Amino acid sequence: MQTEPNILLSFLPLIFIFLIFYFLLIRPQIQERKKHQAMISSLKKNDKVVTIGGIYGVVVNVKEKTVILRVSDNVKIEVDKNCISHKVE
Repeated sequence: MQTEPNILLSFLPLIFIFLIFYFLLIRPQIQERKKHQAMISSLKKNDKVVTIGGIYGVVVNVKEKTVILRVSDNVKIEVDKNCISHKVE
C-alpha cells in the first residue's frame, strides 16, 4: 500500500517562491507608493518639484487633483498630482 504525499509539502516550494516575490518585489513597491502619496499630500505653495516628464517648477496653487506650477516668468502649467515625481531641496 502506497501513501500519498502530504499536500502541504507539495505546495511548499510555491509558497516559498511567493514569499520571495513578496519581500523582494511587492512589499518595497507598496512602501514606495505610500511614501509618494505622503509627499503628494504634503505639497504646498512655493515647493520646488520635478514632474515625471522632467519639468522643474514651483508650486503656485494646490487643487484637489491638480497642481499649478510656475515653470518660468509668466508661464504656469497645470499638472495632475500623480505626475509629480519628487520635491527638490
